[in-house]
Amino acid sequence: MTSTLHRDVPAARPPRVRRGLAPLPFLAPGMLFLIVFMAIPVGLLAFYTFFRRGRFGGIVFEFTLDNWIKLFEPLYVGVILQSIGLAFIVTVLALLIGYPMAYAIAGLSPKWRTVALVAVVLPFWTNFLIRTYAWILLLNNAGWVNQWLQGLGLIDEPISMLYTPQAIVVGLLYMYLPLMVLPLYASIQQLDPSLREAATNLGATPWRAFRTVTLPLSLPGALTGCIFVFVPAMSNFVIPELIGGGKTIMVGNLVRDQFFEARDWPFGATLALVLTILLVLVILAQSAVSRRLTEGPRRG
Repeated sequence: MTSTLHRDVPAARPPRVRRGLAPLPFLAPGMLFLIVFMAIPVGLLAFYTFFRRGRFGGIVFEFTLDNWIKLFEPLYVGVILQSIGLAFIVTVLALLIGYPMAYAIAGLSPKWRTVALVAVVLPFWTNFLIRTYAWILLLNNAGWVNQWLQGLGLIDEPISMLYTPQAIVVGLLYMYLPLMVLPLYASIQQLDPSLREAATNLGATPWRAFRTVTLPLSLPGALTGCIFVFVPAMSNFVIPELIGGGKTIMVGNLVRDQFFEARDWPFGATLALVLTILLVLVILAQSAVSRRLTEGPRRG
């Protein structure tokens, strides 16, 4: 009788509060990192935007809204819009070039797939500045590109390719193209081949099977790649400075100049905060669109 009573008594469960606190030791390092290297710096930026620049630089803690008013001057609005436009062009070109590359890599045998992925990642093993200076050697008037074009008889005189917005687009595209290819490859590689086979068996042409099956299912990877390219392309200041010759100013150049040359920390903080807000909005938009794309097929 006693043993029966003991078997009927349910085992004691840990309190719900204790179960909720169980993951905290694992979350603590990541949360500490986010607080120290993201929340606190962004908070300081927001704090500095409401004060004015000192006579010889630094910050004078006198409340003002001049930094936010100055932000809407045509000069700075034009720089922000130009940065968005160039980053958008780079992202679109990276998508148009990166999608066929990722699709082709996903269709290779495992051996050659590994070789292709290593070739895609290989530029990241070289220093960023070295790769940038390499493009200067390629694009200047006496560079290899002009020599090849003249050697082929396509041009009579060297073409001025360096220090132009087009050169900046080429440099940014080269630097961040792998960031588009890798998420696209991961998305395409995870697709079930039987879905394409079913579409083909039902009479769909290869192009229609790609358009109705592969492309929609790989859109989340494409959106992730777009974010990976757009965010650093918009905030980059090295390539516009070296390949663009400082003639095309982007937000990253403007932020750097405010901190290190003009020594206007409050306005530099305002520009940096606006750039951060824009990038966060882009990431939130990408997350919302990606969620809709993944939830749509499930509901259907």
